[in-house]
Amino acid sequence: MKSLIIGGGLSGLALANKLEENGIDYQLLEARARFGGRIKTEQHRTGYFDMGPAWFWPGQPRIAALTERLGLEKFNQFADGDLTYENERGQVQRGRGFASMEGSWRLAGGFGALVDALLANIPMDRRQLNANVAILKQGETGVAATLASGETITADHVILSLPPRIAANIVYEPTLPAATISAMQNIPTWMAGQAKAVAVYDTPFWRANGVSGDAQSRHGPMVEIHDASAAQGGPYALFGFLGVPPQARLDQQALQQQIMSQLVRLFGPEAREPVTLFVKDWARDPQTATKADQTLIYAHPSYGLPPSMVGHWGGQLHFSGTEVAPEFGGYLEGALEAAENTLRFLTQVHN
Repeated sequence: MKSLIIGGGLSGLALANKLEENGIDYQLLEARARFGGRIKTEQHRTGYFDMGPAWFWPGQPRIAALTERLGLEKFNQFADGDLTYENERGQVQRGRGFASMEGSWRLAGGFGALVDALLANIPMDRRQLNANVAILKQGETGVAATLASGETITADHVILSLPPRIAANIVYEPTLPAATISAMQNIPTWMAGQAKAVAVYDTPFWRANGVSGDAQSRHGPMVEIHDASAAQGGPYALFGFLGVPPQARLDQQALQQQIMSQLVRLFGPEAREPVTLFVKDWARDPQTATKADQTLIYAHPSYGLPPSMVGHWGGQLHFSGTEVAPEFGGYLEGALEAAENTLRFLTQVHN
């Protein structure tokens, strides 16, 4: 009995690892040219900077246990010093509150180290990149997945470990009920409308000036900023979430100039010339965002698996991924929660 996992983000990678451990036949497909999904880690010299998820927290047991089992090192988010605040007129104040991410954990090597560690346990012949699934067709004996390249892969079960809105773009034969497609399209993709900037420096000058690197702004373009430095020894960095809508981020050169001007306002002239500036706009990533995701999410959605998305094709089609996790939807913990729930079902079927 073979399972086909579509989506090589954290949920798909974690599920593939568990199927490998349990000796259950599977194939893992990823449409991108890299694994990790919304986990994307940039490197500058010895520094690793997460352009997607960057933290996990106490009270999230799955991600804590997984990183420990894989021998990965966690460290505390830097939080010493004053918070910086910028009002809607661009006026800057210090000391209005404390670091909002104090108590959270980051990973040495970024979360890309987690992706690499999971990939190390998945044989090369069981994973495939640049595998964009265009059609899923249920037959008498199983499900056939046709890739955009024309290649066909058959399996007994298909697990959609990707955002439901992205999964809704696949052609299903027979067609899924209208209520199911509607439910898939109405589940917001976590982080899909977001963009993130990371400015890398040789020295943590903001720390020497008594500020934590945490900042909140009502002027923008970044609305929330944090210290993104390595655990020790540098390089050092500040990263910010962009609060302007995707339509206002089209001119990348102008956007970068606005980012640098804001960093100078908040942290002084030493912020003017980073050694490098990374910007990732997830709204422009076709494997993450759809047109419906171009509107920013300002509150955490209520996630979970709607009843209309359960039990299709005689139990051969399953939805996984963080957006369908009932407890930790949207978080890395939710991706693992969804993989755990899917594994439970597949193990029962296999036995």
